[in-house]
Amino acid sequence: FDRLRYVELKHGRICQLAFLGNIITRAGVHLPGDIDYSGTSFDSIGNGWAAISGDNAIPSGGVLQIIAFIGFLEIGVMKDVTGEGEFPGDFRNGYIDFGWDSFSEETKLQKRAIELNNGRAAQMGILGLMVHEQLGGSIPLVGEM
Repeated sequence: FDRLRYVELKHGRICQLAFLGNIITRAGVHLPGDIDYSGTSFDSIGNGWAAISGDNAIPSGGVLQIIAFIGFLEIGVMKDVTGEGEFPGDFRNGYIDFGWDSFSEETKLQKRAIELNNGRAAQMGILGLMVHEQLGGSIPLVGEM
């Protein structure tokens, strides 16, 4: 069960970032500057699936760098290195606390449940955005897909 809960938390965290990134880039917020030395600006990269494939997608070297960075995080950073994790998905490794140890057990359980539910909602949210992007049309707050 712990492995399944760990994977659910990880996917929830990734989907929270994906959903937020999708909404932010569709709102027109992009990093300043260029994504490569040939002068491709961040503004010229498409939103959603268009960032992966299409005429204005991220250059293949950039996609490989993203995959390599994710692999590095999976292998070296995002794991319980010290064995001090209190629960599946606890990657503090005795380093980052932000007051977690000062919370009561009831508050800790509540905060973990909130993260789990937000992750589940984000999984449904990014799935909905991806489906609507393929279907086309317009969504409130997001606009044309």
